[in-house]
Amino acid sequence: MALSRPAFRLITTPPPPVPSRAPVNRSLGALLLERGQISPSDLFRARALQRRQDVSLFRILCAHRMASEAALQAARETLFATQTVDPENLHPCAETITALGPVFCLKHGLLPIRDLDNRLWLATDRAENMERTRRQLPKDSADLPMVLTQEDALQRILSVHEAAALSHHAETRVMAEESCRTWQAKYPVLKMCAGGLVAGGAFYSAPTLTFAVLAVIAIVTLLANTALKVVAGLLALRAQPAAGNVLSPSALPMKLPVISVLVPLFEESGIATHLVRRLEKIDYPRECLDICLVVEEDDDKTRVTLAQTRLPNWMRIIQVPPGSVKTKPRALNYAMDFARGSIIGVFDAEDAPAPRCMMTVARAFHHAGPETACLQGRLDFYNSRSNWMSRCFTIEYATWFGVILPGLETLGFAIPLGGTTLFFRRAALEQLGGWDAHNVTEDADLGMRLARYGFRTQLIDTVTEEEANCRPWPWVKQRSRWIKGYAATYAVHMRNPRQLYTDLGARKFWGFQLLFLGSLIQSALSPILWSFWLILFGLTHPLGAVLPTPAVIVLEAVFFLSGLVTLSVCLIGVRGRKHRHVRAWALMLPFYFPLATAAAYKGFWELIKKPFYWDKTDHGHFEEDAAIQPVAPDAALPGKTLSAAE
Repeated sequence: MALSRPAFRLITTPPPPVPSRAPVNRSLGALLLERGQISPSDLFRARALQRRQDVSLFRILCAHRMASEAALQAARETLFATQTVDPENLHPCAETITALGPVFCLKHGLLPIRDLDNRLWLATDRAENMERTRRQLPKDSADLPMVLTQEDALQRILSVHEAAALSHHAETRVMAEESCRTWQAKYPVLKMCAGGLVAGGAFYSAPTLTFAVLAVIAIVTLLANTALKVVAGLLALRAQPAAGNVLSPSALPMKLPVISVLVPLFEESGIATHLVRRLEKIDYPRECLDICLVVEEDDDKTRVTLAQTRLPNWMRIIQVPPGSVKTKPRALNYAMDFARGSIIGVFDAEDAPAPRCMMTVARAFHHAGPETACLQGRLDFYNSRSNWMSRCFTIEYATWFGVILPGLETLGFAIPLGGTTLFFRRAALEQLGGWDAHNVTEDADLGMRLARYGFRTQLIDTVTEEEANCRPWPWVKQRSRWIKGYAATYAVHMRNPRQLYTDLGARKFWGFQLLFLGSLIQSALSPILWSFWLILFGLTHPLGAVLPTPAVIVLEAVFFLSGLVTLSVCLIGVRGRKHRHVRAWALMLPFYFPLATAAAYKGFWELIKKPFYWDKTDHGHFEEDAAIQPVAPDAALPGKTLSAAE
């Protein structure tokens, strides 16, 4: 695991016994100044930064290289009356680690070790927080003497010695009753097969009546969906244009938080290098930024690519050990325990985030109430001109993030999250148990669980560009995974409808039915709605003999108006200057959306055969030069980014 910290001189022999709580009479900065190892101006600047950033003075001095690594090490050893050790030359105390819990050890930067004389020590990379940490330790561990170590060594040892425990924790963080990992235990195959037999029997015995019932269900959901689009479109037209991401000093939080961004990668040899270049453009103090590239341990393709890529010291690799499933949410759960930040963000491998996105996140959380646990940014595409599918995909996303989601937020509905440009308060995310490791649309599920726990999701004005999936079969594979996950999410949350109604309230409960059940019905029953066009062309239709002419006229009018509403809402979504080149392509959407029906049938079949299978989408096929140009070396330096916060 390549975790970054300055390569300090490490003492491999165990230090002599020291008092359990060494007195601290001087600060780190004062000690360095007294020894002539830092200039007064640098110390003044470092302390000024510390007042505006939620990080230790030690990390600021390291990030800005205001003192040498040897000087910082020696000063900390003097300050805490101890020494620095390399824990790999000692022995981790498995019993104490188990008693404390490996997750607790990672969260607080602790590693219980034994020296050659079998004495027990607490190695830590966060000596400044040790007194506060001791108050959370059991009595038999609270008075153990402390030694210093490096974060990368500490985390590497815990990841190796506690791989099984950490892997199991990543897969089971969410409570069983809120997870779809017990899906197979509920006999869904038998239930779905029984439903299929009932439907087949109904079609055989009463085909016209069965077709009519399905048609009514499809038409009702179509009307509900159309009504939602009308309301969302009207709200979007009334909304004031966004002010942009220009932050005044008064808009910034008093202290910039540390933001950890998890970027799960899997078989991404064609895009990993471009990703690093894009992330280097983020304008945020480097000591407050913790980018974690999350890689499966057996993914040699990505690991080799990253090994050949020079990573800045604020970017590190987290390797995820094998487990019972291999999914994005499991990788996120595992990596979250290694993250430093009080805010946890998620980007995808193909993302090109806005340079000021972290400042927008910090400001939004600072001004939001504690009930706001999640921020959702907007997604767009940098390859929208690749072909007709990329243009239609761009229209679809612009409508979803620019019209539908803001409408849901205004109406007070629960928001199904997107899989990227997400930011969470860490405490709230840990309270929920993180992501459901077995759900292939972990984002939508997490959005519903946030709402059930009383938390709020807020949309923010920052745009991340990514690669549009614009090849037909990969598009169907990706969409089938989404539909399969929507179905699993709906089934999990509807295990106890009464409790769901109590948790969400009437508005969010019925919104959940419309968004999830309505979407599934529309995807599955769309061919029934298309069949009514046969009547318009004078062809035979299953209901042609029983529908009077006025009813046919009304239905055709409903379908025409529904299509007109969809077109109008899409044009509202792309009304800005940026999307003017795709407006005419909205007329192609009737040829684009039918692909979702093919994806739905594939997703429903996989729900029976492979409910936890993650059908990965390949990236890196439609890169654009503007999105991957490397930045100048100076742009990644801490001093460059700090000017925005000063």
